[in-house]
Amino acid sequence: MFIGILRTLILYIIIVLVLRVMGKRQIGQLQPFELVVVLMVAELATIPSQDIGVPLMSGLLPLLALCLAGLVTSRLSMKSHRIRNIVCGMPTLVINRGVILEQALRQQSYNLSDLFEQLRTKDIFYIGDIEYAVLETNGELSVVLKSAKRPATPEDLNLKPADGVMPIALIMDGKLQGQNLRSLGLETNWLIKNLRPFGTEKFSDVFVAYCDADKNLFVQLKDKRTP
Repeated sequence: MFIGILRTLILYIIIVLVLRVMGKRQIGQLQPFELVVVLMVAELATIPSQDIGVPLMSGLLPLLALCLAGLVTSRLSMKSHRIRNIVCGMPTLVINRGVILEQALRQQSYNLSDLFEQLRTKDIFYIGDIEYAVLETNGELSVVLKSAKRPATPEDLNLKPADGVMPIALIMDGKLQGQNLRSLGLETNWLIKNLRPFGTEKFSDVFVAYCDADKNLFVQLKDKRTP
């Protein structure tokens, strides 16, 4: 039993490394060849983990071979558009100036229900509002609305808002993030002083605290019911 658990843990580590080498992608963003690698890795990993009689190395070699094949295919597709078109396919225009291209849908085996579902997830309900819609190689739908239907931007209104700056965490789970504090040019005494209105001066009482570029502090204290 111990050997089976150990083999499973080793395979788990190997699979995590294989997927990590393939890059950070969500399942919905995988190209076809990447999805094939993921599915085959999952299938092959179950054999040596369930059957102790199969040598562990015999189970690892196919996994490593798949990883290598995936990496080679990825590198080749990056260097050659022709190979990328063969392996990944090409984006397909499915709506042109408010008109659905039936032939394009048929070529991609993409039905109207799928099209309308993806449009609804983008809060688009009228085909006539769409200038272009492109079915990407990973199955996502990219949509460009007609100019009259696009949300107004500050540029359209001749406004010049300040550049957005991401707030920086100063305390996380009771731990002071000293480097972040210094990056804002602040000191510990400033933080302690600004914690007082929230009813504490102890970092250990704070679940999370972050600060924006204007020195506005957001603080959430720990739940006292949580041990």
